[in-house]
Amino acid sequence: MAKRPKKRKSKGFPPVEPKPEPAMRVEQHFKRPMRWDLLILFLTISIGGTYLAIWLRPKNTVPRFSYEVLKTYDHDPTAFTQGLLFDDGFLWESTGRYGESTLRKINLQSGEILQRVDLPKEFFGEGLAVYKDKLFQLTWQEEKAFVYDRELKKVGEFDYPGEGWGLTSNGVDLILSDGSTTIKFLDPETFEVRRQISVRRPDRLPVGELNELEFVDYNGGRIYANRYRYDQIYEIDPNSGEVTKVIDLANLWPQNERPTDGVLNGIALNPKNDKLLVTGKLCPKIYELRLFPEGE
Repeated sequence: MAKRPKKRKSKGFPPVEPKPEPAMRVEQHFKRPMRWDLLILFLTISIGGTYLAIWLRPKNTVPRFSYEVLKTYDHDPTAFTQGLLFDDGFLWESTGRYGESTLRKINLQSGEILQRVDLPKEFFGEGLAVYKDKLFQLTWQEEKAFVYDRELKKVGEFDYPGEGWGLTSNGVDLILSDGSTTIKFLDPETFEVRRQISVRRPDRLPVGELNELEFVDYNGGRIYANRYRYDQIYEIDPNSGEVTKVIDLANLWPQNERPTDGVLNGIALNPKNDKLLVTGKLCPKIYELRLFPEGE
């Protein structure tokens, strides 16, 4: 039997063995050649696809209109305007804020408030519409609307789900906005929703925060809508929901003349001359405007 080798006695730490050199990686010496043909093909497809997508994307071709101020009328600067309309020779206005909400009958020429109804302090007045011989006034979050005769005597009320912002009528429906991109068409007798539209630009981008409404009877009928905190009025096709015109009211009411809560809100069409009347929350003026295409 072979003898086992004797163990050596240790004489201190053994010498440190040098670490072996790492093995050379093949790619350090043999790099794969760049396939420029494939790179060019990839870039061509990517860039071409991007331009094709841009070319195919719907264009935002909404006509833009500007304005000329024809005349101004005095307006109560404490009125937090929520709804506005011109009918039967008078201006009718709904104002908001808890404890301050009202419904008013106004002489446009003088600005005099001829009649006024104060809402209970727990209601925040909103949009206003006339249908036949009655006035309909929304409230903001109370899900209740009030109905009045032409003497501002309350003759009824109705409930509806959600918030109330703007209200108008096309002579057949009550048309309601609730601050979203949706506009609802209600039966004036039962207040049931007959149909609704989603408001979008031609490039399909949705338009929300639709506030005060006014129905204008031309080109098959159009809805004008203030957009909250924007100095613009949107013209909307009531059948498709598509925005067909943007009225730019920049500088109509200068920013440096506005109080903190001062925003444009309030649209009324004067049927005597087809001129547009607009105002704002806490605005001291009502502006009578002539509209024309930008660049004209």
